[in-house]
Amino acid sequence: MAKGSKKKKKDKSKNEDKKKHDVKPARKAAAKNAEKAAAKAAKADRKAAEKAAAAHEAAAAGLLARRDAVADLLRVAPGFRLADVDTGATPGFDGSRRDGEAALAAVGAELSDLQERLFAHGRTGGTRSVLLVLQGLDTAGKGGIVRHVVGLVDPQGVALRSFGVPTPEERRHHFLWRIRRALPRGGMIGVFDRSHYEDVLVARVDDLVAPEVWERRFDEINRFEAQAAAAGATIVKVALWVSPDEQYRRLRERLERPDKLWKYDPTDVDVRLRRPAYEAAYQEVLDRTSTEVAPWYVVPADSKWYARLAVSALLHQALAGLQLDWPPADYDVDAELARLDATR
Repeated sequence: MAKGSKKKKKDKSKNEDKKKHDVKPARKAAAKNAEKAAAKAAKADRKAAEKAAAAHEAAAAGLLARRDAVADLLRVAPGFRLADVDTGATPGFDGSRRDGEAALAAVGAELSDLQERLFAHGRTGGTRSVLLVLQGLDTAGKGGIVRHVVGLVDPQGVALRSFGVPTPEERRHHFLWRIRRALPRGGMIGVFDRSHYEDVLVARVDDLVAPEVWERRFDEINRFEAQAAAAGATIVKVALWVSPDEQYRRLRERLERPDKLWKYDPTDVDVRLRRPAYEAAYQEVLDRTSTEVAPWYVVPADSKWYARLAVSALLHQALAGLQLDWPPADYDVDAELARLDATR
């Protein structure tokens, strides 16, 4: 082989070796840069998470600071007119939908803690309870309240009941018989998705009973609720109020979406056509059954996020108002610690 060819091969080999040696530092530098970039991204993610958490806490703190003001704005007072309710308003809350959803998520921890105290109270013989009554026209969002607000607490401490058309057995009894049997026991949050008020709303509008029958039920309801309150129940009654236009949109959505068809009932249109009669019936309910021990709160419900936030504030107020501490042990804690340690 010629000397020139050998030299060229030798030079080529040296160049390749040099490239290989040059690649290693480059790879190390690239890896180091990648590590720095990953660390920087992780730091940015942590800061973003901390900022989001701080925003959530601030939103929750803001809601809780305004909680009583929100409740006062929504509570039915003498002279209240249902026709004056702005169903698209957000009384007591001037933030955006995003702010409201963040506040609801953040207040969940507070609700969970308060509910656990109530549950512990009941497990140790306490008689206090909370009853949340949800009423509203079709599509008002009662189910959403159950899922998104009541769903923030431990389900084992919740007793949910929905009162539809009475069964044959229930018809043989006084209209409050089935309601009394469903009252939450001590330590529980009871939720009525529709309630005994159907017997002065639907019964009235659909002429299911004579006027003198539903007329006397108002006083019977007031006595019943006063007895429940005296027995330890804190009663919060919420009327979710949605506009005709928003109700139309929600009903139409149910008909246009296959996953919502099951929620639609042809009678929904019949009820919608009788809205003026229902508005009159609701007005009388609010006038005659909003009492000191069982007040009504009318929540504008065109914005689902606000309705959920408002009810979370009302539920928080009810639970916090119980002022429950953790129940003390009914046994010798030190002795039990010693017994437990002896099993190691």
